[in-house]
Amino acid sequence: MTAMTASAQMRQIPFTEFDLPNGLHVILHEDHSTPIVAVSVMYHVGSKDEDPTRRGFAHFFEHLLFEGSENIGRGEFSKYVEKAGGVLNANTNGDRTYYYEVLPSNQFELGLWLESERMLHAKVETKGIETQREVVKEERRQRYENQPYGGILIEVLKRAYTKHPYQWPTIGFMEDLNAASEGDYKKFYKTYYVPNNAVLVVAGDFDAKTAPDQIKKFFGDIPKGGTVPRSKVVEPPMKGEVRDVVYDKIQLPAVVMGYRIPAYGTKDFYAVDMVNRLLSSGNSSRLNMSVKDAQQKALFVGSFSLPFEDPGLAIAFGIANMGVAPDSLEASMDKEIARTRDELITPAELSKLKAQIETEYVNSNSRVEGIAESLASAHTFLGGTAKLNTELNEYLAVTAADMQRVAKQYFVKENRVVLYYLPQSQQKN
Repeated sequence: MTAMTASAQMRQIPFTEFDLPNGLHVILHEDHSTPIVAVSVMYHVGSKDEDPTRRGFAHFFEHLLFEGSENIGRGEFSKYVEKAGGVLNANTNGDRTYYYEVLPSNQFELGLWLESERMLHAKVETKGIETQREVVKEERRQRYENQPYGGILIEVLKRAYTKHPYQWPTIGFMEDLNAASEGDYKKFYKTYYVPNNAVLVVAGDFDAKTAPDQIKKFFGDIPKGGTVPRSKVVEPPMKGEVRDVVYDKIQLPAVVMGYRIPAYGTKDFYAVDMVNRLLSSGNSSRLNMSVKDAQQKALFVGSFSLPFEDPGLAIAFGIANMGVAPDSLEASMDKEIARTRDELITPAELSKLKAQIETEYVNSNSRVEGIAESLASAHTFLGGTAKLNTELNEYLAVTAADMQRVAKQYFVKENRVVLYYLPQSQQKN
Protein backbone atom coordinates (compact mmCIF):
# COMPACT_ATOMS: atom_id res chain seq x y z
CA MET A 1 0.00 0.00 0.00
CA THR A 2 1.36 3.45 -0.84
CA ALA A 3 0.53 6.66 0.99
CA MET A 4 0.19 9.62 -1.36
CA THR A 5 0.11 13.37 -0.85
CA ALA A 6 1.13 16.13 -3.19
CA SER A 7 1.68 19.85 -3.04
CA ALA A 8 -1.18 22.10 -3.99
CA GLN A 9 -2.39 25.57 -3.17
CA MET A 10 -5.30 24.35 -1.03
CA ARG A 11 -5.74 21.86 1.77
CA GLN A 12 -4.36 18.48 0.82
CA ILE A 13 -6.63 15.45 0.74
CA PRO A 14 -4.52 12.61 2.17
CA PHE A 15 -5.26 9.10 0.97
CA THR A 16 -3.90 5.60 0.62
CA GLU A 17 -4.65 3.24 -2.25
CA PHE A 18 -4.10 -0.35 -3.27
CA ASP A 19 -5.37 -2.99 -5.68
CA LEU A 20 -7.01 -6.29 -4.88
CA PRO A 21 -5.89 -9.32 -6.94
CA ASN A 22 -9.20 -9.20 -8.86
CA GLY A 23 -8.34 -5.73 -10.18
CA LEU A 24 -10.52 -3.63 -7.86
CA HIS A 25 -8.76 -0.36 -7.09
CA VAL A 26 -9.34 0.87 -3.54
CA ILE A 27 -8.81 4.41 -2.23
CA LEU A 28 -9.06 5.30 1.47
CA HIS A 29 -9.36 8.78 2.98
CA GLU A 30 -9.51 8.75 6.78
CA ASP A 31 -11.10 11.79 8.45
CA HIS A 32 -12.53 11.68 11.99
CA SER A 33 -13.96 15.21 12.05
CA THR A 34 -17.55 13.91 11.82
CA PRO A 35 -18.87 10.42 12.71
CA ILE A 36 -19.90 9.52 9.17
CA VAL A 37 -18.38 7.50 6.37
CA ALA A 38 -18.95 7.53 2.61
CA VAL A 39 -18.69 4.25 0.71
CA SER A 40 -18.71 4.68 -3.05
CA VAL A 41 -17.99 2.75 -6.23
CA MET A 42 -17.32 4.27 -9.63
CA TYR A 43 -17.69 1.96 -12.63
CA HIS A 44 -15.89 3.06 -15.77
CA VAL A 45 -18.94 2.67 -17.97
CA GLY A 46 -21.18 5.36 -19.39
CA SER A 47 -23.38 5.96 -22.38
CA LYS A 48 -20.38 6.08 -24.74
CA ASP A 49 -19.75 2.38 -24.01
CA GLU A 50 -23.18 1.25 -25.19
CA ASP A 51 -24.12 -0.72 -28.27
CA PRO A 52 -25.73 1.78 -30.71
CA THR A 53 -28.84 -0.41 -30.68
CA ARG A 54 -28.98 -0.46 -26.86
CA ARG A 55 -28.69 3.22 -26.00
CA GLY A 56 -29.48 4.05 -22.39
CA PHE A 57 -28.15 0.85 -20.82
CA ALA A 58 -25.61 2.58 -18.53
CA HIS A 59 -28.25 4.88 -17.06
CA PHE A 60 -30.77 2.07 -16.90
CA PHE A 61 -28.37 0.02 -14.77
CA GLU A 62 -28.03 2.94 -12.38
CA HIS A 63 -31.72 2.32 -11.63
CA LEU A 64 -31.77 -1.45 -11.98
CA LEU A 65 -29.01 -2.07 -9.47
CA PHE A 66 -31.13 -0.71 -6.64
CA GLU A 67 -33.59 -3.55 -7.29
CA GLY A 68 -31.79 -5.90 -4.92
CA SER A 69 -29.55 -8.94 -5.13
CA GLU A 70 -29.45 -12.62 -4.27
CA ASN A 71 -29.22 -11.61 -0.61
CA ILE A 72 -31.22 -8.36 -0.68
CA GLY A 73 -34.94 -8.43 -1.37
CA ARG A 74 -36.50 -6.34 -4.12
CA GLY A 75 -36.87 -2.76 -2.92
CA GLU A 76 -34.85 -3.43 0.25
CA PHE A 77 -31.55 -1.86 -0.84
CA SER A 78 -32.55 1.68 0.12
CA LYS A 79 -34.28 0.53 3.30
CA TYR A 80 -31.05 -0.89 4.71
CA VAL A 81 -29.41 2.52 4.36
CA GLU A 82 -32.37 4.53 5.60
CA LYS A 83 -32.86 2.32 8.67
CA ALA A 84 -29.19 2.84 9.49
CA GLY A 85 -29.68 6.62 9.36
CA GLY A 86 -27.85 7.11 6.07
CA VAL A 87 -28.47 8.38 2.56
CA LEU A 88 -27.63 6.94 -0.84
CA ASN A 89 -27.73 7.91 -4.48
CA ALA A 90 -26.23 7.29 -7.91
CA ASN A 91 -25.62 9.12 -11.17
CA THR A 92 -24.48 8.38 -14.70
CA ASN A 93 -22.88 10.35 -17.51
CA GLY A 94 -21.24 9.61 -20.83
CA ASP A 95 -18.19 8.04 -19.21
CA ARG A 96 -18.99 6.50 -15.81
CA THR A 97 -21.65 5.31 -13.36
CA TYR A 98 -21.28 6.24 -9.69
CA TYR A 99 -22.95 4.85 -6.57
CA TYR A 100 -22.54 5.96 -2.97
CA GLU A 101 -23.85 5.62 0.56
CA VAL A 102 -23.18 8.04 3.41
CA LEU A 103 -23.64 6.25 6.73
CA PRO A 104 -22.96 6.63 10.44
CA SER A 105 -19.41 5.42 10.90
CA ASN A 106 -20.50 2.38 12.91
CA GLN A 107 -22.32 1.19 9.75
CA PHE A 108 -19.16 1.11 7.64
CA GLU A 109 -19.43 -2.60 6.88
CA LEU A 110 -23.07 -2.20 5.81
CA GLY A 111 -21.89 0.05 2.98
CA LEU A 112 -19.22 -2.46 1.97
CA TRP A 113 -21.73 -5.31 1.97
CA LEU A 114 -24.28 -3.40 -0.11
CA GLU A 115 -21.74 -2.42 -2.76
CA SER A 116 -20.24 -5.92 -2.89
CA GLU A 117 -23.75 -7.31 -3.44
CA ARG A 118 -24.29 -4.81 -6.25
CA MET A 119 -21.01 -5.88 -7.88
CA LEU A 120 -21.47 -9.64 -7.57
CA HIS A 121 -25.09 -10.62 -6.97
CA ALA A 122 -27.33 -7.94 -8.48
CA LYS A 123 -30.76 -9.08 -9.66
CA VAL A 124 -30.76 -8.68 -13.43
CA GLU A 125 -34.06 -10.32 -14.21
CA THR A 126 -37.24 -9.63 -16.13
CA LYS A 127 -39.39 -8.41 -13.23
CA GLY A 128 -36.91 -5.74 -12.15
CA ILE A 129 -36.16 -4.79 -15.74
CA GLU A 130 -39.83 -4.19 -16.49
CA THR A 131 -40.27 -2.17 -13.29
CA GLN A 132 -37.31 0.07 -13.99
CA ARG A 133 -38.26 0.55 -17.65
CA GLU A 134 -41.38 2.31 -16.39
CA VAL A 135 -39.31 4.40 -13.96
CA VAL A 136 -36.91 5.49 -16.70
CA LYS A 137 -39.81 6.16 -19.06
CA GLU A 138 -41.34 8.50 -16.50
CA GLU A 139 -37.99 10.19 -15.86
CA ARG A 140 -37.56 10.80 -19.57
CA ARG A 141 -41.04 12.33 -19.77
CA GLN A 142 -40.47 14.61 -16.80
CA ARG A 143 -36.90 15.72 -17.48
CA TYR A 144 -36.86 15.88 -21.27
CA GLU A 145 -40.17 15.53 -23.05
CA ASN A 146 -42.48 17.57 -20.79
CA GLN A 147 -39.90 20.06 -19.53
CA PRO A 148 -39.62 23.39 -21.39
CA TYR A 149 -36.27 23.43 -23.20
CA GLY A 150 -35.69 19.91 -21.79
CA GLY A 151 -34.54 18.50 -25.11
CA ILE A 152 -31.79 21.06 -25.73
CA LEU A 153 -28.89 18.79 -24.84
CA ILE A 154 -30.33 15.89 -26.86
CA GLU A 155 -30.72 18.12 -29.92
CA VAL A 156 -27.21 19.59 -29.63
CA LEU A 157 -25.46 16.25 -29.10
CA LYS A 158 -26.99 14.55 -32.11
CA ARG A 159 -25.77 17.37 -34.37
CA ALA A 160 -22.39 17.96 -32.73
CA TYR A 161 -21.32 14.31 -33.10
CA THR A 162 -21.71 12.25 -36.25
CA LYS A 163 -19.69 9.14 -35.32
CA HIS A 164 -18.94 9.17 -31.60
CA PRO A 165 -21.38 7.62 -29.09
CA TYR A 166 -21.66 10.98 -27.32
CA GLN A 167 -24.22 11.72 -30.02
CA TRP A 168 -26.94 10.06 -27.94
CA PRO A 169 -28.06 11.23 -24.48
CA THR A 170 -27.29 9.34 -21.29
CA ILE A 171 -30.96 8.62 -20.69
CA GLY A 172 -31.09 6.77 -24.01
CA PHE A 173 -34.17 5.81 -25.98
CA MET A 174 -37.09 3.72 -24.82
CA GLU A 175 -37.27 1.76 -28.08
CA ASP A 176 -33.79 0.38 -27.39
CA LEU A 177 -34.60 -0.56 -23.79
CA ASN A 178 -37.89 -2.16 -24.87
CA ALA A 179 -36.20 -4.15 -27.62
CA ALA A 180 -33.51 -5.55 -25.32
CA SER A 181 -33.78 -9.07 -23.95
CA GLU A 182 -32.94 -10.22 -20.44
CA GLY A 183 -29.81 -11.74 -21.98
CA ASP A 184 -28.71 -8.34 -23.29
CA TYR A 185 -28.99 -6.88 -19.80
CA LYS A 186 -27.11 -9.78 -18.19
CA LYS A 187 -24.31 -9.45 -20.76
CA PHE A 188 -23.90 -5.74 -20.02
CA TYR A 189 -23.75 -6.44 -16.28
CA LYS A 190 -21.17 -9.20 -16.63
CA THR A 191 -19.05 -7.07 -18.98
CA TYR A 192 -18.88 -3.79 -17.08
CA TYR A 193 -19.84 -4.44 -13.45
CA VAL A 194 -16.63 -6.22 -12.65
CA PRO A 195 -13.95 -5.32 -10.09
CA ASN A 196 -11.30 -4.59 -12.73
CA ASN A 197 -13.60 -1.87 -14.12
CA ALA A 198 -14.29 -0.20 -10.78
CA VAL A 199 -12.78 1.93 -8.06
CA LEU A 200 -13.99 1.65 -4.45
CA VAL A 201 -13.54 4.78 -2.33
CA VAL A 202 -14.08 4.98 1.42
CA ALA A 203 -13.91 8.46 2.96
CA GLY A 204 -14.59 9.62 6.49
CA ASP A 205 -14.60 8.20 10.00
CA PHE A 206 -13.11 4.71 9.81
CA ASP A 207 -9.80 3.03 10.60
CA ALA A 208 -7.62 2.94 7.48
CA LYS A 209 -5.38 0.33 9.10
CA THR A 210 -8.11 -2.28 9.57
CA ALA A 211 -10.20 -1.27 6.52
CA PRO A 212 -8.19 -3.28 3.95
CA ASP A 213 -9.00 -6.54 5.72
CA GLN A 214 -12.68 -5.55 5.94
CA ILE A 215 -12.71 -4.67 2.24
CA LYS A 216 -11.02 -7.94 1.28
CA LYS A 217 -13.67 -9.82 3.26
CA PHE A 218 -16.45 -8.37 1.10
CA PHE A 219 -14.75 -7.85 -2.27
CA GLY A 220 -11.77 -10.19 -2.34
CA ASP A 221 -13.64 -13.25 -3.62
CA ILE A 222 -15.45 -11.45 -6.45
CA PRO A 223 -14.06 -12.89 -9.70
CA LYS A 224 -12.11 -10.66 -12.03
CA GLY A 225 -13.95 -9.87 -15.25
CA GLY A 226 -12.69 -10.13 -18.78
CA THR A 227 -11.07 -7.38 -20.79
CA VAL A 228 -13.41 -4.40 -20.69
CA PRO A 229 -14.22 -3.13 -24.20
CA ARG A 230 -13.63 0.57 -24.87
CA SER A 231 -15.02 2.73 -27.64
CA LYS A 232 -12.24 3.63 -30.07
CA VAL A 233 -14.36 5.94 -32.21
CA VAL A 234 -12.64 9.23 -32.99
CA GLU A 235 -15.02 12.00 -33.96
CA PRO A 236 -13.80 13.76 -37.14
CA PRO A 237 -13.39 17.56 -37.08
CA MET A 238 -16.43 19.61 -37.99
CA LYS A 239 -16.51 20.70 -41.61
CA GLY A 240 -18.26 23.95 -40.80
CA GLU A 241 -21.02 25.48 -38.73
CA VAL A 242 -24.17 23.39 -38.34
CA ARG A 243 -27.40 25.36 -38.00
CA ASP A 244 -30.91 24.12 -37.38
CA VAL A 245 -34.29 25.04 -35.94
CA VAL A 246 -36.13 23.03 -33.29
CA TYR A 247 -39.78 23.64 -32.45
CA ASP A 248 -40.87 22.94 -28.88
CA LYS A 249 -43.67 23.53 -26.37
CA ILE A 250 -42.22 26.84 -25.21
CA GLN A 251 -43.31 30.46 -25.06
CA LEU A 252 -39.98 32.23 -25.56
CA PRO A 253 -37.35 31.45 -28.21
CA ALA A 254 -33.89 30.24 -27.21
CA VAL A 255 -30.50 30.24 -28.89
CA VAL A 256 -28.11 27.37 -28.20
CA MET A 257 -24.49 27.08 -29.34
CA GLY A 258 -22.35 23.97 -28.94
CA TYR A 259 -18.60 24.24 -29.51
CA ARG A 260 -16.30 21.22 -29.75
CA ILE A 261 -13.65 21.32 -27.00
CA PRO A 262 -10.72 19.15 -25.79
CA ALA A 263 -11.11 16.18 -23.47
CA TYR A 264 -11.33 16.59 -19.71
CA GLY A 265 -7.91 16.61 -18.06
CA THR A 266 -6.01 18.05 -21.02
CA LYS A 267 -4.20 21.37 -20.61
CA ASP A 268 -6.49 23.17 -23.05
CA PHE A 269 -9.60 21.90 -21.27
CA TYR A 270 -8.85 24.05 -18.23
CA ALA A 271 -8.33 27.16 -20.33
CA VAL A 272 -11.57 26.49 -22.24
CA ASP A 273 -13.44 25.98 -18.97
CA MET A 274 -12.07 29.32 -17.75
CA VAL A 275 -13.47 30.98 -20.88
CA ASN A 276 -16.89 29.48 -20.13
CA ARG A 277 -16.68 30.73 -16.56
CA LEU A 278 -15.70 34.19 -17.77
CA LEU A 279 -18.81 34.23 -19.92
CA SER A 280 -21.33 33.01 -17.38
CA SER A 281 -20.04 32.38 -13.85
CA GLY A 282 -22.10 34.63 -11.60
CA ASN A 283 -24.11 37.80 -12.06
CA SER A 284 -20.99 39.81 -12.94
CA SER A 285 -20.02 37.50 -15.81
CA ARG A 286 -19.85 38.91 -19.30
CA LEU A 287 -22.96 37.31 -20.80
CA ASN A 288 -25.05 38.20 -17.77
CA MET A 289 -23.86 41.80 -17.52
CA SER A 290 -24.07 42.56 -21.24
CA VAL A 291 -26.75 40.39 -22.87
CA LYS A 292 -29.08 39.95 -19.89
CA ASP A 293 -28.69 43.14 -17.84
CA ALA A 294 -27.43 45.94 -20.10
CA GLN A 295 -29.14 44.97 -23.35
CA GLN A 296 -32.01 43.05 -21.71
CA LYS A 297 -32.12 40.63 -24.62
CA ALA A 298 -32.21 37.50 -22.51
CA LEU A 299 -34.29 36.30 -19.61
CA PHE A 300 -31.54 33.80 -18.84
CA VAL A 301 -28.12 33.29 -20.39
CA GLY A 302 -25.20 31.02 -19.59
CA SER A 303 -22.47 28.69 -20.77
CA PHE A 304 -20.88 25.55 -19.40
CA SER A 305 -18.39 22.81 -20.26
CA LEU A 306 -19.20 19.12 -20.69
CA PRO A 307 -16.06 17.50 -19.23
CA PHE A 308 -16.01 14.28 -21.23
CA GLU A 309 -13.25 11.65 -21.29
CA ASP A 310 -13.08 12.07 -25.07
CA PRO A 311 -13.34 15.56 -26.62
CA GLY A 312 -16.52 17.21 -25.35
CA LEU A 313 -18.57 20.35 -25.79
CA ALA A 314 -18.90 23.88 -24.46
CA ILE A 315 -22.52 24.96 -24.59
CA ALA A 316 -23.70 28.57 -24.55
CA PHE A 317 -27.41 29.32 -24.41
CA GLY A 318 -29.84 32.15 -23.96
CA ILE A 319 -33.62 32.36 -23.49
CA ALA A 320 -34.87 35.45 -25.26
CA ASN A 321 -36.83 38.17 -23.54
CA MET A 322 -40.32 38.86 -24.82
CA GLY A 323 -40.18 40.43 -28.27
CA VAL A 324 -36.47 39.69 -28.87
CA ALA A 325 -35.76 37.83 -32.10
CA PRO A 326 -33.36 34.83 -31.96
CA ASP A 327 -30.95 36.37 -34.47
CA SER A 328 -30.69 39.51 -32.34
CA LEU A 329 -29.96 37.43 -29.24
CA GLU A 330 -27.41 35.37 -31.17
CA ALA A 331 -25.64 38.51 -32.37
CA SER A 332 -25.27 39.80 -28.82
CA MET A 333 -24.00 36.46 -27.55
CA ASP A 334 -21.57 36.26 -30.48
CA LYS A 335 -20.21 39.71 -29.64
CA GLU A 336 -19.27 38.63 -26.12
CA ILE A 337 -17.73 35.41 -27.38
CA ALA A 338 -15.75 37.40 -29.96
CA ARG A 339 -14.34 39.57 -27.15
CA THR A 340 -12.70 36.47 -25.65
CA ARG A 341 -10.91 35.95 -28.98
CA ASP A 342 -10.05 39.59 -29.69
CA GLU A 343 -9.04 40.92 -26.25
CA LEU A 344 -7.01 39.65 -23.34
CA ILE A 345 -9.02 39.16 -20.15
CA THR A 346 -8.19 41.86 -17.58
CA PRO A 347 -6.02 40.94 -14.58
CA ALA A 348 -8.92 41.76 -12.24
CA GLU A 349 -11.28 39.40 -14.08
CA LEU A 350 -8.66 36.64 -14.13
CA SER A 351 -8.01 36.99 -10.39
CA LYS A 352 -11.73 36.88 -9.64
CA LEU A 353 -12.19 33.75 -11.76
CA LYS A 354 -9.37 31.96 -10.00
CA ALA A 355 -10.75 32.96 -6.59
CA GLN A 356 -14.13 31.53 -7.60
CA ILE A 357 -12.51 28.25 -8.65
CA GLU A 358 -10.58 28.00 -5.39
CA THR A 359 -13.79 28.53 -3.44
CA GLU A 360 -15.57 25.91 -5.53
CA TYR A 361 -12.72 23.46 -4.91
CA VAL A 362 -12.91 24.00 -1.14
CA ASN A 363 -16.69 23.61 -1.12
CA SER A 364 -16.70 20.42 -3.21
CA ASN A 365 -14.14 18.82 -0.91
CA SER A 366 -15.69 19.97 2.35
CA ARG A 367 -17.85 16.85 2.76
CA VAL A 368 -16.85 13.21 2.69
CA GLU A 369 -19.17 12.39 -0.21
CA GLY A 370 -17.59 15.16 -2.32
CA ILE A 371 -14.09 13.95 -1.47
CA ALA A 372 -15.02 10.36 -2.35
CA GLU A 373 -16.27 11.33 -5.80
CA SER A 374 -13.27 13.58 -6.46
CA LEU A 375 -10.87 10.77 -5.56
CA ALA A 376 -12.68 8.29 -7.81
CA SER A 377 -12.75 10.73 -10.73
CA ALA A 378 -9.08 11.63 -10.40
CA HIS A 379 -8.09 7.96 -10.49
CA THR A 380 -10.43 7.11 -13.38
CA PHE A 381 -9.99 10.13 -15.64
CA LEU A 382 -6.93 12.16 -14.67
CA GLY A 383 -4.30 9.44 -14.75
CA GLY A 384 -3.89 9.02 -11.01
CA THR A 385 -5.56 9.69 -7.69
CA ALA A 386 -2.89 12.22 -6.67
CA LYS A 387 -4.17 14.53 -9.42
CA LEU A 388 -6.99 15.46 -7.02
CA ASN A 389 -4.43 17.48 -5.08
CA THR A 390 -2.90 19.12 -8.13
CA GLU A 391 -5.86 19.70 -10.48
CA LEU A 392 -6.55 23.10 -8.96
CA ASN A 393 -3.07 24.14 -10.07
CA GLU A 394 -4.10 23.46 -13.68
CA TYR A 395 -6.70 26.23 -13.36
CA LEU A 396 -4.42 28.57 -11.43
CA ALA A 397 -1.72 28.20 -14.09
CA VAL A 398 -4.04 29.38 -16.90
CA THR A 399 -2.97 32.78 -18.24
CA ALA A 400 -4.87 35.48 -20.08
CA ALA A 401 -2.95 34.50 -23.21
CA ASP A 402 -4.01 30.84 -22.77
CA MET A 403 -7.64 31.87 -22.62
CA GLN A 404 -7.37 34.02 -25.72
CA ARG A 405 -5.53 31.26 -27.58
CA VAL A 406 -8.18 28.58 -26.88
CA ALA A 407 -10.97 31.04 -27.64
CA LYS A 408 -9.43 31.60 -31.08
CA GLN A 409 -9.01 27.87 -31.60
CA TYR A 410 -12.31 26.46 -30.31
CA PHE A 411 -14.88 29.29 -29.95
CA VAL A 412 -15.20 29.86 -33.67
CA LYS A 413 -18.18 29.49 -35.98
CA GLU A 414 -16.74 26.64 -38.04
CA ASN A 415 -16.44 24.57 -34.86
CA ARG A 416 -20.00 24.83 -33.61
CA VAL A 417 -23.65 23.87 -33.78
CA VAL A 418 -26.25 26.65 -33.52
CA LEU A 419 -29.86 25.87 -32.74
CA TYR A 420 -32.82 28.19 -32.65
CA TYR A 421 -35.41 26.82 -30.26
CA LEU A 422 -38.76 28.24 -31.33
CA PRO A 423 -42.35 27.93 -30.07
CA GLN A 424 -44.42 25.35 -31.93
CA SER A 425 -46.87 28.15 -32.77
CA GLN A 426 -44.24 29.53 -35.19
CA GLN A 427 -43.92 26.27 -37.11
CA LYS A 428 -45.33 26.39 -40.61
CA ASN A 429 -47.24 23.33 -41.81
